[in-house]
Amino acid sequence: MIKSSDRFFYWAYKTRADIVHRLLEKEDISKEKVFLSFCSHTPAFVSNGPSGLNASIKGIGFIPKFEFLEETLEVYLKHINSYDADDKDYSKRGLAILAKYLYAPEKLHQIDFTRFGTLELAKKHTWNNYRSNPEATVIFLQPPTISYELRGNIEIHDEITSGKKEIYQQFINAQHDVYHGANKDSWLEKPAYIFNIEEVWDKSATDEGFGNQLLFP
Repeated sequence: MIKSSDRFFYWAYKTRADIVHRLLEKEDISKEKVFLSFCSHTPAFVSNGPSGLNASIKGIGFIPKFEFLEETLEVYLKHINSYDADDKDYSKRGLAILAKYLYAPEKLHQIDFTRFGTLELAKKHTWNNYRSNPEATVIFLQPPTISYELRGNIEIHDEITSGKKEIYQQFINAQHDVYHGANKDSWLEKPAYIFNIEEVWDKSATDEGFGNQLLFP
């Protein structure tokens, strides 16, 4: 019997949510624990196209379902527009926004667990490949044993190419800047990738892993 992919999403989403809430509550968390939690945030994206086989580490984020994007983006933008380089509390307020609108238990039903997003910063091998061939796989690893592979396809959201407003490009840039600092002038230069999940595989070094496909969705 194929087991549910829920355990991947519990690990990937709940690990991130747990750290966000604990940091916000100023719990004493070791740097090692924080760094290890980033493994659910930074998979390797594999592509194949004109630039050949390529793997690139990218920070990913789960996002709301489409019908909740605009209202969440409005909250993000209100905070981002308040940015001041001398404001030492900007990131703290941003973390509180993420905890409330992305990682709160009551928001769980609004999250789209069929996809996640990332940004293109370099426009080199990955960019060349995905523009030609949207087929993609990503691999997560949290030492010493946890590993998941997701297979699917990439949507590119780029206002420069499309000539129209790209809500996903704006949203994912905003979701980054809501904590890391506002830089709206650079958003047009950072296209968004939406990874549409088609398959989930457990590659963990456990009895339930070693390449077993999980039931999705």
